[in-house]
Amino acid sequence: MPKSAKISDQEVKVDRRRDDRRAKTQADGTEFKPPRRKQQRRRQIDPTTCERDYNGDEILFMQALDAYKRSSGRMFPTCSEILEVVRGLGYVKLSEEEQELIASIAAVESDLAAATDGLDDDEAELEAAYGESSL
Repeated sequence: MPKSAKISDQEVKVDRRRDDRRAKTQADGTEFKPPRRKQQRRRQIDPTTCERDYNGDEILFMQALDAYKRSSGRMFPTCSEILEVVRGLGYVKLSEEEQELIASIAAVESDLAAATDGLDDDEAELEAAYGESSL
């Protein structure tokens, strides 16, 4: 450098590609490398749902919703999209008349089941007494 050049006119170059810029040494002189972070893998099991046993309809709904999420690429479907999945499973909203009819049918079936419970016991007693069923 010529002596006539001022310090403010000199160009300063900083090499930022040096390897030792981030390297740190431990007390024993060896190089310290921070532990690598493990990548978070997406779990296939929802931790909020693994605490209880689900019936078949609930499992079918969860599988259908999961399939919809995968096919659409939307991990957080809207209420209308969930309704599409439910309708795709075959569920429909019943009218008030249909709901009343189903309720009356259920009441008749429960009455019939209560009435036939005693018959099953009588049939078992007859089989025990006579050997084979006479019915």
